[in-house]
Amino acid sequence: MSLRVLATLLVLANIASAIGVVFARHEHRQLFIQLTALEKARDELNIEFGRLQLEQATWAESNRIDQVAREKLGMKFPESNEIVVVRP
Repeated sequence: MSLRVLATLLVLANIASAIGVVFARHEHRQLFIQLTALEKARDELNIEFGRLQLEQATWAESNRIDQVAREKLGMKFPESNEIVVVRP
């Protein structure tokens, strides 16, 4: 009788272990899919950040600032007769 009980317990333990392995594999797959999606999002954000840095460098270039100042604001360098030196 005890041999039958022991065999039944071993079969149940084996089934429980198999279900645990299946659950762990499923969880691993789900987490891997999530990791892959997050890595893709990270890569896209890094690309966008690089574009924004390039755009910022372009807009902050002194030639660009000079061009905007001349075209949109009508600014120009003063002539030598327009320069006034103020001394204390």
